Amino acid sequence: MIVAAGGGGDAVAAAMLDAAFYGGGGSPAVILTYAWDRLLIDPVPGPRGPANFTGLRSLTRSVWTVPADAKPIAPAGSTLPRLAAELPHSFALIDPMHGAEGITRQLEELIEHLAPETIDLLDVGGDILAKGDEPTLRSPLGDALTLAACCQVNAPVRLLVAGPGLDGELSAELLADRMGPATLTLTAEHVEPISSVLEWHPSEATAMLAATALGVRGLCEVRDVGLPVPLTDEGPSVHEADLDDALNRNELARAILATETLAEAEQYSREICGYSEIDYERNKASWLGSQPEQKLDPEATLRQLDQLEAKARDRGITHTTFRRITEALGLNGKQRQDLKALLLSSRREQYETPLWRIPAEVSRFS
Repeated sequence: MIVAAGGGGDAVAAAMLDAAFYGGGGSPAVILTYAWDRLLIDPVPGPRGPANFTGLRSLTRSVWTVPADAKPIAPAGSTLPRLAAELPHSFALIDPMHGAEGITRQLEELIEHLAPETIDLLDVGGDILAKGDEPTLRSPLGDALTLAACCQVNAPVRLLVAGPGLDGELSAELLADRMGPATLTLTAEHVEPISSVLEWHPSEATAMLAATALGVRGLCEVRDVGLPVPLTDEGPSVHEADLDDALNRNELARAILATETLAEAEQYSREICGYSEIDYERNKASWLGSQPEQKLDPEATLRQLDQLEAKARDRGITHTTFRRITEALGLNGKQRQDLKALLLSSRREQYETPLWRIPAEVSRFS
């Protein structure tokens, strides 16, 4: 069983790690994950619970699986049904609405029901190893909840960090003394099982994890604010960290151990970290809802892209993500795949799977 610490792209990375660590033996892992996607996919702030889906299947009293024919109830969105359709894994839904105690209960039920040979808690990037006061930390709540829950079950849990620094929050240098040496380096062979998912999934951290495993190196600009993330030889590495040390370091995770609601955990995040990422999503969703929809005009879009690339090139950026391009051009989630289709049809040579390469020279549209 693999617990995707922060949901979203961590669930995709869990499938990659399953192939890397356990491929070729037994059945695919059960992946326990949040339904918590970026606003480009799910315009409703925060994570989704079972009440936000139709077609879920009961696994235990408190745990539901998300099959391929499940559907999020509008206006919510989710990548999980499509993941279930394209990957052989079972995706079980973390329901955070009852706080860390609720997630602990779900874990205990799953462990009793499945009797898994191994339990891994996986985080891409490493912000699960945060203290809580780091100025670059942006999304501590989901990781803190799963960390708090995993530390309370009566079973051994291995904490894994894939791609240190790739989430754009804590740098690989900062994380170096918070985890052990690399236990595995991902390669193209490990990326292949999720190759179809990388064509549409919006996760930036997992996209960069896969890209570095495929040999991509440089400086990648991500998110709406354009954070620069180095793509180095450390990118495809997977490290084991001590679970108890992580809990002792993570002030938020310790504070929410006994929480019984998501709102209670969120309030601790405001008090300890100074913010809640769900508040950020609420504010951003409100702002996005007030913006007029931009028309995807091919020629104008390519000219805008040239301007975006020129500024990025001046900053030393070599790659970016389709999410970053979508938001920087003022487009919405529904237009993201249309934008990608336009770029691939006109400039496919810049597609360095699954990232977009910033050319060293100015294009013909400048």
